[in-house]
Amino acid sequence: MGFSTDAIHAGQKPDLETGAVITPVYMTSTYAQEELGVHKGYEYGRTHNFTRAAYEKNVAVLEKGKYGIAFSSGLSAVNAIMSLVKAGDHVIVGDNVYGGTYRLLELVLKNYGLDFSWIDTSEIDNLKKALKPNTKMVIIETPTNPMLTLTDISATAEFAKANNLISVVDNTFMSPYFQNPLTMGIDIVLHSATKYINGHSDVISGILITSDDKIYERLKYIQNAVGAVPSPFDCWLCLRSTKTLAVRMDRHNFNAQKVAEFLEKHPQVEKVIYPGLKSHPQYELAKKQMRGFGGMVSFLVRELEMTKSFLKKVSVFTLAESLGGVESLVCHPATMTHASVPKEKRESFGLTDTLIRLSVGIEDIEDLIADLEQALA
Repeated sequence: MGFSTDAIHAGQKPDLETGAVITPVYMTSTYAQEELGVHKGYEYGRTHNFTRAAYEKNVAVLEKGKYGIAFSSGLSAVNAIMSLVKAGDHVIVGDNVYGGTYRLLELVLKNYGLDFSWIDTSEIDNLKKALKPNTKMVIIETPTNPMLTLTDISATAEFAKANNLISVVDNTFMSPYFQNPLTMGIDIVLHSATKYINGHSDVISGILITSDDKIYERLKYIQNAVGAVPSPFDCWLCLRSTKTLAVRMDRHNFNAQKVAEFLEKHPQVEKVIYPGLKSHPQYELAKKQMRGFGGMVSFLVRELEMTKSFLKKVSVFTLAESLGGVESLVCHPATMTHASVPKEKRESFGLTDTLIRLSVGIEDIEDLIADLEQALA
């Protein structure tokens, strides 16, 4: 089936009791058992929920995977991934992953005996240099947040397989519509479903997708044992949202391309970072492994005072955390999403105080351009 057809139908069928076309919200914590040891496959709400199962299957199909495992947030999904390694193990991580991922790994899990190397994964040689005898996993985000740096997914998968490592790709920025890392040999795909999968800024959720039976069994066990599961209603909201993922992502992509082209010509803008621009150093790689360039645009203005002025003057763009919703948001990563990353580390990969990140929504492009124009004036 095509993407939109799968988005609307995969993992869902009319309710057997009523014929309802839309999967119901099963708001229950427990299930009646017919007799001792006999039930319908559902025992307890943390372990099983029909709405959650439909959501997990739907996203798994969109990511070309066998299994989906949903969590209460993107970070709880990251935490579940780290349950695949143990004290004394070494993990290679991209140096420009989401700031919350950095905070969890470096400032929390490191205390439990895990060792992390933070490197620029856009150069595959850096992965090879970081490899240790106790390396067990490699985690990349592509494009990165907020520098929009790409990593060669196929080359990363080959490196991981050659060294018996579990490979993980955070695919939040691209969504399953524009990029499918599992088809390039990656073991686990991670999404903060709060972002494009939900797309309406009304849910906190995370989801993992894999085709590896052993990895799935362990992650499913962790999902139940730890209990960081999304509510049935949150799952229903995400399932509602994937139905329009294709049309939303097309509009995000169209608007972001126009915004990036406008900013690139603006005299007050020092640099624009967007994979869909030919000026992006990895433009050819973007065309190779992505089917679109996404809705995220980062740019640098010439001085800090201009940054403050711009953030105060925008009106259609809303100054707020997060991304991927239908509404356009603007963010100052140095003080918002990546505030927990040390200043020296941030600036080492280009995240300076004059960098602004846009999550370009699906409003009329003329209104978005006009808002940027007046804010930069």
